[in-house]
Amino acid sequence: MSSNKNGSSGFSLLELLIAMVITMALMTAASTLLANALRVRSRENQKSDALADTQRALNIMSREIANAGFNLTGNGIVAADSGSTSIRIRSNLNRYQVEDADATSRDNIMTESEDIKYFVNEAEETMYLVRHDPYGNGSTVLANRIDQMHIHYFDQKVTYTAPAGAYDITDISATPVSPENAKYIVITIAVTLDPVGQEGSPGYQPPYTVLLCSDVTLRNTSLWSY
Repeated sequence: MSSNKNGSSGFSLLELLIAMVITMALMTAASTLLANALRVRSRENQKSDALADTQRALNIMSREIANAGFNLTGNGIVAADSGSTSIRIRSNLNRYQVEDADATSRDNIMTESEDIKYFVNEAEETMYLVRHDPYGNGSTVLANRIDQMHIHYFDQKVTYTAPAGAYDITDISATPVSPENAKYIVITIAVTLDPVGQEGSPGYQPPYTVLLCSDVTLRNTSLWSY
């Protein structure tokens, strides 16, 4: 007498459910990590782009302000149209009339890049730095993701502190002067990155402010007299 035993092996329903739950948990964790990584990458890209645009704009602005007053009798700053958030500069880059004793003739600025104004304009949900050249290409946007700009005027070199996350410099070593008396200028531009995600949720990144500073010595300044 013989017996025939047919056996089968496999996963039970309970085991399949447990495996599915574990797989879903792993997939959820992996998706969360991936989403957080993408948020960080997006934030870093945003930061890099915003800072690169602002630094490039600040370099252009500093270079042209340093040339203010070239071939003129003053410091080149139009005081009536300059202040803490804007500056208008003039220079005689294209007219080398140094032998002309008539200051009025030499100060007659009427060509491209000789009468420039920098100012911040506010648009919907953003602020941007504008370079205005009435004799050239008109208005040009140099940076479109800035938060604040401050211009400080001094008659001597200064030292200061640029605190992390601040919107302007502090601990300035000299007293500011009016634009027409300026020899030394400090420009600050704050760039604030928007928060990423919801506060309290995984991967949340709070707002972040970077302060860029530039020191500019006007070309008509006698540095050795300080």
